[in-house]
Amino acid sequence: MNARREAWELLGGEYDVRVLEPSPPAVTVGPWFADDPLAGPYGVRLVTPLAGLGRSWDDLSRERPELAGFCADRWLGAWRRLAPLPRAFVAGRRSLHALAEHIVAAARYTANGKIGLRFTRQGFGTPYFGAGHQVRVEAGRLIVDGAAHTPATLGEAASIAGIPLGMPPDVYSPSTPAAPDTHLPLNLPAAEALGAWFGFAWSVLEQLRFDGRSLSPGRVQLWPEHFDPAVDLGEESAGRRASFGASPGDDAHPEPYLYVAPWQKRPGAFWNDATFGGAALSYAALLGADDQRAAALGFFRRGLEELNS
Repeated sequence: MNARREAWELLGGEYDVRVLEPSPPAVTVGPWFADDPLAGPYGVRLVTPLAGLGRSWDDLSRERPELAGFCADRWLGAWRRLAPLPRAFVAGRRSLHALAEHIVAAARYTANGKIGLRFTRQGFGTPYFGAGHQVRVEAGRLIVDGAAHTPATLGEAASIAGIPLGMPPDVYSPSTPAAPDTHLPLNLPAAEALGAWFGFAWSVLEQLRFDGRSLSPGRVQLWPEHFDPAVDLGEESAGRRASFGASPGDDAHPEPYLYVAPWQKRPGAFWNDATFGGAALSYAALLGADDQRAAALGFFRRGLEELNS
């Protein structure tokens, strides 16, 4: 799947386009070994998911309503609202986390030693690697080089992906077991909710990264061991750098939440979550917001202000 070409063809080649998902060709040079979906060079007629860089997909979809579904499905614009979580969300999240840790990230690590993952439509996946390979999870199904599979167990998933099961112990400490008989039930409502959360998070974090481009931002990546998209910004030497992220939930937080995690402890009431020494905004708070993306960006921008206060 070539996400950028798909968008370019949809617009009839009229615009230079940027999207949130990885696109080929595979990047074979360091340090990232991955494409930056929003990087230049930029054409004169540019459409991006960002406000402030060319025309936005959101504005274009207002002018051309037939584009709204395409944009909403890919979290480029015409954004849908986050919905209440399905009842089996936690169990589904754990199953998909196991796929991320032991299959998807492992496939990329085997090829180039990297583990960072990305948002892909209705889920998550690798950037392109090797000779144009990609492994991703879409609506709960494992997609290996474009072919869809529904493995019953973790061992079967590893066989489909063509990798040994079990990451080297010095890479990260897994949060989920790597037993080959680990059952992988297909939980479509949970998979859809998780895909929406990652798409929402990616669109917000890439906007934050663009707005904070003077603050030495890193790349937005989904870290498999924590299963959360995050980006680092701020002046490290002054103790003002932090990770800004979107957890789908963990042992201390059963529901998803946004967070700002300062690299050095900071005083003040904003830092309201003692479990990791940072600030958190709950999924319930986002659900209740009139404009969910504005609420998320407002929370992250407040974090930047607190870091610099």
